[in-house]
Amino acid sequence: MALRPVQVNIKAVDGLAVGRFWGEALGWSVFSPGVTTYVGPGGGRVWPEPVGLGIDVVPVPEAKTSTKNRLHLDLATTSATHQADLIARLRSLGATPVDVGQGDVPWTVLGDPEGNEFCVLEPREIYRDTGPIAAVVVDCVDPRGMARFWGEAMDWDVLEVSDDQASLRSAEGGGPYLEFLRVPGVKAVADRVHLDLMPYPGDDKAAEVGRLKGLGARDLDLGQGGVPWTCLVDPEGHEFCVLAVSLV
Repeated sequence: MALRPVQVNIKAVDGLAVGRFWGEALGWSVFSPGVTTYVGPGGGRVWPEPVGLGIDVVPVPEAKTSTKNRLHLDLATTSATHQADLIARLRSLGATPVDVGQGDVPWTVLGDPEGNEFCVLEPREIYRDTGPIAAVVVDCVDPRGMARFWGEAMDWDVLEVSDDQASLRSAEGGGPYLEFLRVPGVKAVADRVHLDLMPYPGDDKAAEVGRLKGLGARDLDLGQGGVPWTCLVDPEGHEFCVLAVSLV
């Protein structure tokens, strides 16, 4: 048994506006079937994506604080000109520069219209076939431990593991990487960005949740009540959800 990541979940006060920002930023379609706003490359109504991850923006009443999210997106570029043009276009859409102590680096850190951090990377050969999202990046204390947990939790391959970083990617070789980067300090507050996972058709969601708990996940009570998904945290406290099984 294994789960597949299907989307990055972003909380926002104005979910539709933030969803439209990400649709324009990535060149993807925006679909708002109800409360949430889904952004995806497959025409918006294709869910879950066969390969890769969509973005689901969920409205919440609370604005983002100044605390940096421990999960963010890295955007890929193909040339220095592409990087500069993309940064300019993102700023025209409402993105703003963010200082997270990055210093003099070849990538640019921005915030979406509600301040959720993301990076526009300089061209890197490793991301040549990822699409617009190069990687979903998670700050952590122990990349090796995160690779063990997430490598068992998901059906993605573990590609690299060291004391400073670890990376996973779909065995199908498409879409973004999932990367864990070592940072000082443990997670202290809830993030506004997290991953949503889903069992495959025919697999049992309750059994998958039990398996994750055996690997070190813990229950998370956000006051969600009787919903069809299950909220958990990984061994370092990063929030994630296990969704109900899709027929796709």
